Amino acid sequence: MATWQQFSEEAPALAEKIKERFTAAKSHVLATVRRDGSPRVSGSEVDFREQDLLIGSMIGAMKAKDLQHDGRFAIHAASAIDEGGADAKVSGKAVEIIDPAEVARLQGDDGEAHVFRLDLTEAVLTWVEGNTIYFDFWKEGQGLKRLARPDNGPVVEVGLD
Repeated sequence: MATWQQFSEEAPALAEKIKERFTAAKSHVLATVRRDGSPRVSGSEVDFREQDLLIGSMIGAMKAKDLQHDGRFAIHAASAIDEGGADAKVSGKAVEIIDPAEVARLQGDDGEAHVFRLDLTEAVLTWVEGNTIYFDFWKEGQGLKRLARPDNGPVVEVGLD
């Protein structure tokens, strides 16, 4: 797993674009795994603090219980259709910060909450240009590559700018 800082050092341009997408809107879609193995989607906000990507949750919320049981997650920052911007997705494992002093430092005066650090296994930025959909794709241990799907045809790997 890579922290946000590690990912940012390995793929700085992609990390910056993904951060821009996540900070452009307040609410995003978080996918977690329920205790029975089925998926759950929830609204969630992200926070970039120091070198980490964090999410918070109300005490006892189902998404927090999911992450405590099975830390696997994916979170999606979508662009509005009329914006023409990129979509960003990151996935990996959420690690709960349980030290009360650290939670209080990160939360400030926001009250009691669960706080999770998001460690990444992959990150994807997707956008459309002309008749081509592009995917900048980073996977832990495999680095960064760009894929393209021109004219709704097969996916091909293309060079990075």
